[in-house]
Amino acid sequence: MVNFSLKSQDIGRMLHPVITKETFQFLKKLEKNNAREWFEEHKKEFKGHEADVKRFFISVMEGLKANDEIEKMKMFRIYRDVRFSNDKTPYKTHLAGSFSRAGARLRGGYYMHLKPGDSFIAMGFWEPNKEDLLRIRKELELDATEFRKVINEKSFKKIWGDLVGDEVKTAPKGFDKEHQNIDLIKKKQFIFVRKFKDEEVLDKDFGNTIVESFKAVRPYFDLMSEILTTDLNGISLLN
Repeated sequence: MVNFSLKSQDIGRMLHPVITKETFQFLKKLEKNNAREWFEEHKKEFKGHEADVKRFFISVMEGLKANDEIEKMKMFRIYRDVRFSNDKTPYKTHLAGSFSRAGARLRGGYYMHLKPGDSFIAMGFWEPNKEDLLRIRKELELDATEFRKVINEKSFKKIWGDLVGDEVKTAPKGFDKEHQNIDLIKKKQFIFVRKFKDEEVLDKDFGNTIVESFKAVRPYFDLMSEILTTDLNGISLLN
């Protein structure tokens, strides 16, 4: 039975999860009051916002499933690991989630980061293991034509901009620093980031914007998955 005491906008939110200004207001308060005592006093309020954002992440995951095979969604905890950090504040001031692709043949990952004044989505390869990193670099050393074509495609670039990520200063060991593709070979990460203003995040169509942005990633993920599941001769490495 529908609870008719609910306001119409609340019912709409249940049907179509959104990020609310109340959630952003809470995160702003948390940034100003980043202490255990304050958080414990407002924990019930936080749990409500956390549940709302989790529903939003789940709705994004369901949208992704229409164009990709998604294995799971992970929402990151609000608690910070301060053991090895100079910043000893106990709580993150953002909410974030990731979406994992299913199976060994599908590579790459999706990430969402929600914070007032600093919201973004990202995708790609954050920390490829040394075997995958070497395989990518060897492919780019051999021929980067298709890679450049994919990342410079007009509609893709309009959404995601340029490739970003950490890189070595000159060239990785065993690679020529004068190679024509050294700008790509020296990368340690192969990621793209799209930033959003607060008003964009709070828009009722933000979920659709995220899904469409991630949908545009498929040619990049398809190419990278092919690279990472074959050897330099194009022979499959999967059993």
